[in-house]
Amino acid sequence: MQEKPVSKYRVIGLMSGTSLDGVDIAVGTFHYKKMKWSFSVEAAKTFAYTQMWQEKLKTAHLLPGEQLLKLHVEYGEFLGQLCNQFIKKNRVNKIDLVASHGHTIFHQPKNGFTFQLGDGFTLHSATGLPVACDFRSQDVALGGEGAPLVPIGDTLLFPNYNACLNLGGIANVSFQNKNKTIAFDICFCNLALNHLSAIANKKFDANGELAKSGTVDKSLLQSLQKIYSGYRTKRPSLAREDFEKEVLQLLNNESISVADRLRTVCEAIAEEIAFAVPIKKNNVLLTGGGAHNRFLVQLLRLKLPQSNLTVPDKIIVDFKEALVFAFLGVLRLRGEINVLKSVTGSKKDSCSGIFIR
Repeated sequence: MQEKPVSKYRVIGLMSGTSLDGVDIAVGTFHYKKMKWSFSVEAAKTFAYTQMWQEKLKTAHLLPGEQLLKLHVEYGEFLGQLCNQFIKKNRVNKIDLVASHGHTIFHQPKNGFTFQLGDGFTLHSATGLPVACDFRSQDVALGGEGAPLVPIGDTLLFPNYNACLNLGGIANVSFQNKNKTIAFDICFCNLALNHLSAIANKKFDANGELAKSGTVDKSLLQSLQKIYSGYRTKRPSLAREDFEKEVLQLLNNESISVADRLRTVCEAIAEEIAFAVPIKKNNVLLTGGGAHNRFLVQLLRLKLPQSNLTVPDKIIVDFKEALVFAFLGVLRLRGEINVLKSVTGSKKDSCSGIFIR
């Protein structure tokens, strides 16, 4: 239902990415004035997943239908309770909407479907607040990839940057070209790095120190380059399924030390990003968990010498996606376009997301 547009919104955004770090929750206040958007982040927190939840989410795609639906509801309740904790602790009031990305379990746009875990109706029941969710399915039904969704936020909330580069589980970029938003997934980032870190009994490679100690393995690098070069023409949206099918086996090569595998993956990431980011984009916003990886950022600066890579304050680095999904919820509430055909490849721009009040 389209709401009468107002000029100020307070919205909670929920995001869970492929890296399985936890649920990012951010409450943003959005102002619309003189045809421009501005925002502030009032509070934000990452609720780290317990080992139980990590295992449930990691194996959810293997569940039979009935058990998956049960988990869908259970996870929706879990998100609702996290919201309630967050609201109470931060004394947040007058919330207009909760906008939830959910956690992607299946993403197969070529087969006509995508599925984000976290039942919106259960989330609504748990919080008593209006909810916007399932932002991807409509675009897939329109023939699009259902991703990326963040570029509309990059364009309207971060207009001072020529490009926005996100180093999440999957690295992606967005930029303007002849007044048209271009955006796409580039390669696997923290999804690969965290997998290798787990082999070394680490949650993540802090500052890229283990990778820094390693040496590039030429054979592994060439194999990764071959995979990534294949993405350059069609630029498909990347997902867990692609990672498991094409990259996982390469990373599990025990004849190469973990440090060397990490070093090689960092090299492949930096090379592919350097290929993907237009050379003229000299003011680039760098966010996502990978922005904390000093070694990876160092490699990116070497590969992109003409680009001014800006790492913003920690709140934006860690919670930009949660913030943007809150903004997608605002646009959904206003009945305005929040998914762009120029980046997803769908038949038309759309105002996507299920709205529950």
